[in-house]
Amino acid sequence: MKPLRVLVSLMTSKNDYQQQQAAAATEAARRLGVEAKIIYAENDSMVQNQQLRQVLQGQAESRPDAIICHAVDSPFEQVARSAADAGIGWAVLNREVSFLTDLRQKSKAPVLCVMVNQEEVGHIQARQFAALLPKGGMVLYIQGTAGNYSAERRSAGMRAKKAPNLQILNLRGRFTEESGYEAVKAWLGLFTTKDARISLVGAQNDNMALGAQRAFHEDTSGRWKHLRFTGCDAAGDAGRGRVLKGVLAASIAIPPTAGLALETIVSALRGGLQPAAVTMLTPASFPPVEKLTPLATP
Repeated sequence: MKPLRVLVSLMTSKNDYQQQQAAAATEAARRLGVEAKIIYAENDSMVQNQQLRQVLQGQAESRPDAIICHAVDSPFEQVARSAADAGIGWAVLNREVSFLTDLRQKSKAPVLCVMVNQEEVGHIQARQFAALLPKGGMVLYIQGTAGNYSAERRSAGMRAKKAPNLQILNLRGRFTEESGYEAVKAWLGLFTTKDARISLVGAQNDNMALGAQRAFHEDTSGRWKHLRFTGCDAAGDAGRGRVLKGVLAASIAIPPTAGLALETIVSALRGGLQPAAVTMLTPASFPPVEKLTPLATP
């Protein structure tokens, strides 16, 4: 009997969390004796859509038994329905989708969602900012890809809990280190930046925080030497190590969802039952907010 085959479609190979997603899925597949193929869309929704459609349009014998999708932005409703029509399981990662209930009712294959509470990620960031800047100040806030579910929910959650004495200045990246670097370099080149008084840089993931840090360090004026940086992911020993070594002032541990999604969908395929519709995982501040020391600001 041939092993089950699962396709895992991820956003990009260029950030820590997506690499952690790939590792978690690969480990779960090894442990369960299934074949897992990882593909990356490199932060391009059109590329991801084309990749998934090509898989579904292939010969029946070459199609996977299930698809796990961490979408760049679009929830790919039509692709998901095509997969269900073909008897292919569908798992959504890290976003709410309005069609999930209807698809589960019509599909014989398992359909599910495994996600992290993204608004709570934003709430934690707001508490970190308040703990690091108890006297207030301005935070340069680097968001992820425009339209991305996690980026928008994290931003909404942060603003809902933001301390009144904090101001937020937004920049936009794409969840990669290079995009954080480019966003800050462009901002530093603006005429209006000369009047900015930034107290902290907070990014929606660690990679963008590191890119921003590199851009500020290239400025030789000495104006930004006081700046500290926070991110999200704290992925693995390397991610937590950045905080422990002081490279980042804080991060947020975001549990990977791809491994659990693979375990759940394989169990459902083998058991012939629909699993729970949604499994929600909880993020945590790293280190705990109460252990953060207020920053010395000029």
